[in-house]
Amino acid sequence: MGKYVTVSVKLPQELKEKIEKLGIKPSKLLRKAIEEELRRREIESIKGEIMKLKPALDKITIERLIESIREDRESR
Repeated sequence: MGKYVTVSVKLPQELKEKIEKLGIKPSKLLRKAIEEELRRREIESIKGEIMKLKPALDKITIERLIESIREDRESR
């Protein structure tokens, strides 16, 4: 990952007490939650880009796709 930075968060006292009582390490929990949220949003962004390309991709037939792959393989 490289360099690390510190990110702080304010929690209600009750939540902090529950975390401590259960022996949960907040740094690991928060890191995992942030990574999962980033992954989810990146996937949503990619899905959006695919939907923008869908009309153009729908115009390409399977036959044309197969033909292009064969041409590429033969040119190697």
